[in-house]
Amino acid sequence: MKKILFILSLLIPAAAALGQEADLSFTDATDLTICGKVFPDTPNPYERMDFSLAEGWEHKDSTLLEMSSGVIVSFRTDSPSVWVKAEFKALSQSKNQSRAKRGFDLYIKRDGKWLWAGVCGYSTNLETENGKVLSLVKHMDRSMKECIMYLPTESKVTSLQIGVENGSKLEKGDMPFRHKICLHGSSFMHGVSTGRAGQTVPGFLSRMTGLQFCSLGVSGDCRMQPQFATALSKADVDAYVFDSFSNGNDKTVRANLFNFIETIQAARPGVPMIFMHTIWREKRNFDMEHNDVEARKIAAADSLMKIAVKKYKDVYYIPSNAADSMHDTTNDGVHPGEWGYYLWADSVRKPILKILKKYKVR
Repeated sequence: MKKILFILSLLIPAAAALGQEADLSFTDATDLTICGKVFPDTPNPYERMDFSLAEGWEHKDSTLLEMSSGVIVSFRTDSPSVWVKAEFKALSQSKNQSRAKRGFDLYIKRDGKWLWAGVCGYSTNLETENGKVLSLVKHMDRSMKECIMYLPTESKVTSLQIGVENGSKLEKGDMPFRHKICLHGSSFMHGVSTGRAGQTVPGFLSRMTGLQFCSLGVSGDCRMQPQFATALSKADVDAYVFDSFSNGNDKTVRANLFNFIETIQAARPGVPMIFMHTIWREKRNFDMEHNDVEARKIAAADSLMKIAVKKYKDVYYIPSNAADSMHDTTNDGVHPGEWGYYLWADSVRKPILKILKKYKVR
């Protein structure tokens, strides 16, 4: 008898787990609304670049742009719980900020505002994680809800399904944000060191303003290279916002800035190009070598942008800030944490909106 009870004790949890998944129905994310992308028609819907738009791509470019940072799935459901089933080409191997790098981040609209609802995170092993079902939120009421879900910042998604409880509705969501604004930049715009995938500068700005800021952050790889300028010149967007002076050095700024502007403007005349001043990196506080490199780069950017805003129509240069009064928002001396990214987004919100208003983007 004891042996039978022992066997039953092993089988019941397994049966419950199987029953839990059996009580769910899944819909492919491509049958819902996918947004947050500068280039919507990529061969893989969860990547961010159509590489046929330009030549000269380097391995680092393609590796970073295959990551799904900033991609959003919009849907409506009355299910008490929401789940994901994902497969990956690659999973970030970092142990830090795993929910951002390998996780999905859910927001639900309440009283006209996007309110955080749930998060999940996959592990680092492709063999065990591919196809795994994870929950985002449970025990909700049965009212119909508008949802947006952010994809991982530093992993490569190949397949994604949204799960709801059997008998529940799951429908395509409306486009959650207005217009389309390209936000191209460094690891800062990519979301490195943030805690969740929705806590990036583009994510914060979209939810703050209702405008669609599409993330084209490429960690360590934003130096205004010709292949990026060519691709961006073919983007169907209402405005560009650039974090172009956080990577590289004073030499790359001097070599690339004017060509970058002219390539895009030749194809997209009249579209505003808003450049952000890079933030103060707290590593500069005591590391004099790092301070010298940053100071020379920023001096080059400031001097050239002073010329650019006079030389080129529709080009702007705005300040930015990711620090509080204690200068204690950094994660590693270079990247802000999520509070720092919120401060950055908030610091540029009004200047960007003021410029966009001139172009009837509101």
